[in-house]
Amino acid sequence: MTGIWGIVNVTPDSFSDGGRYFDVDRAVAHGLRLRAAGATVLDVGGESTRPGAERVGSAEEQARVLPVIEQLAAAGAPVSIDTINASTAAAAVRAGARIVNDVSGGLGDPEMRAAVAESGADFAIGHWRGFSADMYANAEYRRVAREVAGELQERMGEAAAAGIAPSRLILDPGIGFAKAGVQNWDVLRGLDEIVALGPRVLIGTSRKRFLAEVLAQADENVSEVRRDLATAVTSALAARAGVWAVRVHDVAATRDALAIAHAWDGV
Repeated sequence: MTGIWGIVNVTPDSFSDGGRYFDVDRAVAHGLRLRAAGATVLDVGGESTRPGAERVGSAEEQARVLPVIEQLAAAGAPVSIDTINASTAAAAVRAGARIVNDVSGGLGDPEMRAAVAESGADFAIGHWRGFSADMYANAEYRRVAREVAGELQERMGEAAAAGIAPSRLILDPGIGFAKAGVQNWDVLRGLDEIVALGPRVLIGTSRKRFLAEVLAQADENVSEVRRDLATAVTSALAARAGVWAVRVHDVAATRDALAIAHAWDGV
């Protein structure tokens, strides 16, 4: 069965739920609800990666996430730390995280690969072409799925050189990161090229702008409910394409969509 990563944003400015769980007790309670709804991993982040987001210092980031990770791990939940900072990754693993989810694939902090190698954690490598403030300036491709696969293969080589075994790697093609609307659809249609690289593949489409662009009429503001339904559909289609896990805000809706997709396929 395809895994479901539940998003726990301990931030004041994430694009969808910023500020909603910017409190340790609320964040922990939210994570436990996601776990009860069927999340196989809880992905805890303390720095927004939405387009145009400002950077957060590692000390502030750790103050946000470490108490949450400690409590969720103590409750038996598998936890991932969503960070591009090596020091935060190392501290999060010591606090109980089992996976380091780096949307920059190790490019955002030159110490990241060594930190992950030493920690023993699994390493989710995102496709990335720059920090959130200016990433769309680099959204130029000829064959986007093939180029994303090629750049992820480079990140795999760098991880191997740092001593991270392929069995510890997870690949994320970075939907929405340095990719305009139609380019995200091209990546999803080309998921076979990412899956063929070998490691587990993680997809995160949850509530992202490219989904709303399909659903919107004129200047309509597309609600979270509609974005979550669109997310569940793309997650089910990604599962049929062979991805290992999907990263979402609404675990329950995605769980149901995946169950129907797996039933359809006789899994």
